Amino acid sequence: MEVGMRVVRGLDWKWGNQDDGDGHVGTVVEIGRQGSTTTPDKTVVVQWDSGTRTNYRTGYQGSYDLLLYDNAQIGVRHSNIICDSCKKHGIMGMRWKCKVCFDYDLCTQCYMNNKHDLGHAFERYETAHSQPVCLAPRQNLPRIILKGIFQGVKVVRGPDWDWGNQDGGEGKVGKVVDIRGWDTESGRSVASVTWSNGTTNVYRMGHKGKVDLKYVSDVQGGFYYKDHLPKLGEHAELQRQESAEGHTFNQGDKVKCLLEVDILRQMQEGHGGWNPKIIGMVHRITDRGDVRVQYSNNIRWTFHPGALTKALGQVGKVLKVYADGDLRVAFNGQTWTFNPACLSAQSVEVDANLMTVENPNVSGNTVISVLEKLLSQSTDQDNPSRLVIEAAHGSANKVRELVQKYPDKVDIKNQGKTALQVAAHQGHMEVVLALLQANSSIEVKDEDGDTALHYTAFGNQAEIARLLLSKGAKVNLLNNSMCTALHIAVNKGFTDVVRVLSEHSADINLQDSYGDTPLHDAIAKDFRNIIEILVVVPNIDFTQQNHRGFNLLHHAALKGNKLATEKILARARQLVDVKKEDGFSALHLASLNNHRDVAEILVKEGRCDVNIRNNRNQTPLQLAVTQGHGDLVQLLVVEGADVNVEDEDGDTAMHVALSQGGPGSSSSSLSSGLMGNTELSVGAAIACFLAQEGANINYANHKGKSPLDLVADTAVLQLIKSFSEKQRYVQLLTGWLSTSLRRVHTTPNTMTNLAMPVLPGPSECLICSELTLLVLFCPCQHSVACEECAHRMKKCIKCQVTITKKIRQDQTEVDCSPDSEQHNLLEQLQSRYRQMEERITCPICIDNHIKLVFQCGHASCIDCSAALKTCPICRQTIRERIQLFV
Repeated sequence: MEVGMRVVRGLDWKWGNQDDGDGHVGTVVEIGRQGSTTTPDKTVVVQWDSGTRTNYRTGYQGSYDLLLYDNAQIGVRHSNIICDSCKKHGIMGMRWKCKVCFDYDLCTQCYMNNKHDLGHAFERYETAHSQPVCLAPRQNLPRIILKGIFQGVKVVRGPDWDWGNQDGGEGKVGKVVDIRGWDTESGRSVASVTWSNGTTNVYRMGHKGKVDLKYVSDVQGGFYYKDHLPKLGEHAELQRQESAEGHTFNQGDKVKCLLEVDILRQMQEGHGGWNPKIIGMVHRITDRGDVRVQYSNNIRWTFHPGALTKALGQVGKVLKVYADGDLRVAFNGQTWTFNPACLSAQSVEVDANLMTVENPNVSGNTVISVLEKLLSQSTDQDNPSRLVIEAAHGSANKVRELVQKYPDKVDIKNQGKTALQVAAHQGHMEVVLALLQANSSIEVKDEDGDTALHYTAFGNQAEIARLLLSKGAKVNLLNNSMCTALHIAVNKGFTDVVRVLSEHSADINLQDSYGDTPLHDAIAKDFRNIIEILVVVPNIDFTQQNHRGFNLLHHAALKGNKLATEKILARARQLVDVKKEDGFSALHLASLNNHRDVAEILVKEGRCDVNIRNNRNQTPLQLAVTQGHGDLVQLLVVEGADVNVEDEDGDTAMHVALSQGGPGSSSSSLSSGLMGNTELSVGAAIACFLAQEGANINYANHKGKSPLDLVADTAVLQLIKSFSEKQRYVQLLTGWLSTSLRRVHTTPNTMTNLAMPVLPGPSECLICSELTLLVLFCPCQHSVACEECAHRMKKCIKCQVTITKKIRQDQTEVDCSPDSEQHNLLEQLQSRYRQMEERITCPICIDNHIKLVFQCGHASCIDCSAALKTCPICRQTIRERIQLFV
């Protein structure tokens, strides 16, 4: 499966009219992956032509919700196959071959439009390399009308629109005048649209998995036989291929190229064309089996898979045999994919370490192919270059003889390598000692700028590296890729070599051509032992950024490296809220990429700002909601994330959740505790959770839309409202902010989990500044004023929304009618009068006014005080009586 494929509802469909009805077509825009909470493995996200975007099963739980209607959008082509009805050369998409007639083929459109004899059985070829699937005759089979964006339909801008106001502005309508392919790269993947302002442009309808348009009302675009379309997610069986000599290949076989230039030129016809300088690195394998090759100037070219071998002309090693028989072969430090017809098995056996470059930062050339040549050369020759051959064999005695015979040729090169470099890589200690004793230069570089020390890193030879360093080798010498030996050792995962280099003061802050330090590489590859070695180096600079702007904590959060995050925070907690140029902090990156463990460490151990904003005013919570990462949403809310923060468009997390859609059935863990057996999209499930956690469902964004305005499904709408009402009721009744336990940060090093509900306490009134119990305003749900100040308020002073109700914290309603206001005023005056009376009345007889005050501050009337020797209140002996004349 690839993004861009066009699909229709399938046999296991149970999602109502999410697709706008049977026969409507959509585009795959995302492929599920393991570990994802929103789009797990064996699911896809489909953008329907109507504008909705939802997830569906493609093998998940054994169900298949979709059928593949067209794969021309991903570049599937049957070269040199002509549709015998429309006569188009090189059928794009699926191929339909008649089983009755000789050499008769149809394209998808002709097959579905009943071309050729309906009584003939056909075979379906999903791709150029797939096995044929036999189909029953079309005669008497039901045909479904295909609907969506086709020629003549009226459209408006869609979800992936990125073209400014080419359409004349949002909401403007255009008309599709043509559906075609993008050059030769894909078919039926773009639409030509004429807008009402007279402009005509081309827009994506599956190209690169993007959809720029949605229809105003659908039109008919043909037909399809539901029973003849493949289930999306069921992999087509591929045709296996053999080499030109009939060999089958196994992993580890040695192979070499046989193709001639003339044959190569012929094979390239219809597979990307011919370029005389076609030497590069495989970028990807297309679904139709062609190979995309990238060159040093970043230009990419498409090749027939059997045409890429002559450019190398070397002996290599099979790393992998693909399902369709193609081979992944490594030699000369690079890996290539070949059609097996271009290769033949070799009997040469070379026991050497094969180094395939996993990171382009590391020097591309290795010594494996050179060693094979050196080891295959005769040792009988009597010339200085024989020294390198003997060093490769590890023949210390012969090396000593040769350096004595040719003392000035100790650094001679054979195949571009010196004897010391080859011996260092192979770990031949005696040979290395003999060469050093003969004054072999440690600093000599090969064509890639690698010295003998670099070769010890390539070959995982820690003791040789220690020896060279003791003899004065420069530990921080850079090769042509700006890599030190430490970079290479880290990239290869060779812990012992890393430890030796670190002990000899290797500069851990040096950056390669991509700006990565050795620790950047170790984090990306999750080499735990190496991470633990590097993070304790005293002079490490954790703020060092690579060319993409990621410092080491950013990089750890991006890659989801829990260990690195913990170690970096232990030494540089001040980085926890540092932002990249785009405003992304480490928590933004962890939240966006669903790295829950890392996010939890950043919050709990790093004590980061959970509501930190990026340049688009997005918080980590909003990014997690955008991607549908349910577990992360739950974590961030529990840790105090503000559910009502708005981004640059005025959207809250609720807006984002309800505009994302989601799969037909939510697999998010947060939904299991909310809905029970109710099936919801992930977006709806997150929205319910946010509503339960206090999100304002009536909050209007900059377009005046509330979250509820984005809900089309009335059942989901009512469910969200019920969770919001439940939250408000619980909040008013018990004072909880949510049903989840919230983490309360007390001091920087103390965190307390509240297991019991806390009754609401007094808060400061924003009007009189008294610390008192506040009144809740409806419908805005703000509590900003005390009851006394709230009496005459008509609008909330925080949001300016008209107040319809004022609720006390005991759930009783404040009466705001004019009569009640006068009555309340009278009650208040009477209460104050009673308080004044109590202050001036004798506490003993409760009849007379106070006339005497004792030295302790208490008082009584004159009659009661005559008999008193001690104060009746504090029991102090009365020494003074002060008469009042008020």
